[in-house]
Amino acid sequence: MKFSEIAVRKVYTTSRKMVKYLQQQEAIDIDVSLFNDYKFSVDQLMELAGLSCATAIAKAFPVKNLQSKSVLICCGPGNNGGDGLVCARHMKLFGFKTEIFYPKRVDKLLYNNLLHQCDSMDIPILEKLPGNQEIAKYGLLVDALFGFSFKPPVRTEFVPVIELMKSSTIPVASIDIPSGWDIEKGEPSEGGIKPELLISLTAPKMCAKKFEGKYHYLGGRFVPPKLAQKYDLCLPEYPDTDCCVLLKK
Repeated sequence: MKFSEIAVRKVYTTSRKMVKYLQQQEAIDIDVSLFNDYKFSVDQLMELAGLSCATAIAKAFPVKNLQSKSVLICCGPGNNGGDGLVCARHMKLFGFKTEIFYPKRVDKLLYNNLLHQCDSMDIPILEKLPGNQEIAKYGLLVDALFGFSFKPPVRTEFVPVIELMKSSTIPVASIDIPSGWDIEKGEPSEGGIKPELLISLTAPKMCAKKFEGKYHYLGGRFVPPKLAQKYDLCLPEYPDTDCCVLLKK
């Protein structure tokens, strides 16, 4: 075999091992398959995702580096917000001082239970967004507002939260998608959140290719091998018993 042929084959083999970035419909189809074909429940996946997010945050922003500052988790009304509530609980168990801002609560048993669990662990649940002076107490903002089903524009009640995360010098960690981004095209033309940490769940979404922050983790060590093979996800190997893996640093 000629050297050029070996080189081409090597490039092809390497490219086949790269993790797949999902379009919106693919992400939806995979979720449906997890629910229908593999019988995962919403709360089960939420718990696994939230733990993955808390673990990734702890790796990128260790407690000791926050210098006793609090972490504000901003939660939306959907599954992404549920992931944020679970993440807040696990982060508290990891030793972080977590607080929650949840501007549009969902009156469903699952979300009520998740919120009750946080409240029972004495995690403050804020009634209003911190102002300019209050925001200085935080060392990290967690963006758990919108997931991959988001379609613009951003609803009125979430605009102040988005603006805070866009304008603040405090680092932002986004769960699955930087809120307000188009899942396939990326950051909106008028400018959007620029997270320092992105935690993709199940598999990265197409917009993650536009991510320019410092840390990109993949979380959610729960994808059945047959499902990963069906969608050609090419998921990386998770180290040891970790539930997240670093894709970019």
